[in-house]
Amino acid sequence: MNDMTPIKTTIKDWETDQEVRWCPGCGDYAILKAVQRTMPEIGADPAKTVFVSGIGCSSRFPYYMETYGFHTIHGRAPAFATGIKLANPELDVWIITGDGDALSIGGNHTMHLLRRNLDCQILLFNNEIYGLTKGQYSPTSRVGTRSPSTPFGSVDRPASPCSFALGSGARFIGRGIDVHKNLPAVLKAAHAHKGASFVEIFQNCIVYNDDVFAPFTEKANAATAQLWLEHGAPMLFANGTRGLSLNRDELRLEVVDVTDGDWQAAGVIVHDQTNKGVAQMLIDMEQSAGFPVALGVIYNHPRPTFERAVIEQERAAAEGKKPDLQKLVAKGQTWMVEKQPHEI
Repeated sequence: MNDMTPIKTTIKDWETDQEVRWCPGCGDYAILKAVQRTMPEIGADPAKTVFVSGIGCSSRFPYYMETYGFHTIHGRAPAFATGIKLANPELDVWIITGDGDALSIGGNHTMHLLRRNLDCQILLFNNEIYGLTKGQYSPTSRVGTRSPSTPFGSVDRPASPCSFALGSGARFIGRGIDVHKNLPAVLKAAHAHKGASFVEIFQNCIVYNDDVFAPFTEKANAATAQLWLEHGAPMLFANGTRGLSLNRDELRLEVVDVTDGDWQAAGVIVHDQTNKGVAQMLIDMEQSAGFPVALGVIYNHPRPTFERAVIEQERAAAEGKKPDLQKLVAKGQTWMVEKQPHEI
């Protein structure tokens, strides 16, 4: 089961003949190219790969990958993906979704897929807006967001995709930026994880929510506003001059200065991607409080997958038994209707 024998392909093998139709400048183009570049590097087989999407701008993705694909119903991509993986566990299943598709109408489906731990990759494109339906506020839109549905500014407190995933039982959580060179590395790590891999990708909507992530994605801000995590490495940013320390008395993270590269003397902690408690702290960091945005693999702690448990259960239930359809049909509350003589 799950024998993904690596094969040799090029990026051309993953590109379709379909015209890619997103708004000029949309971050989806960069994500598409990152995925297409990643596929040959992980040895994926187009004939054993499936992309499943719901509804939204991001959900056009399956048309642009030279693989099997399903463009499904709003919020229901996880349900379709579950059926696909159970029917054929050999397939490599990728779910493409957006902040509205996955966290609003599809919130319960996303939650159940994560807690079940289906072996698949979930890429959530987060632009903090409903782009396809012309700019209404979404579950991740910030307080004060002005949109056609909130002309005076949204008063909703936004959902955190990664916090939602962690609370739902996800065993792999990563973050990336649409145009960042490190995105393929996050995708590779997600694919290597056996189980449900959840990756939030900050994606710029140039029409309805342009530059909402600029405070940490712009080149001038990147060094001081981005913390790219690496398992077993100190949590350093700002070109190594700042880092994160754990205040063990108050159980919270703090930003500390690092002098002469001596991060140990500054109390900077090393990233342990199996530590769920610290993962939650990293997800919750806010730029407004002087923290950087945590990126890369935030949490990675595998456990047995859903489809493996289902297949093992079916195997055990069928062991030593011969299929008998007639016996199955006649089992339980059944009865035989005898032919009665015709009465006048």
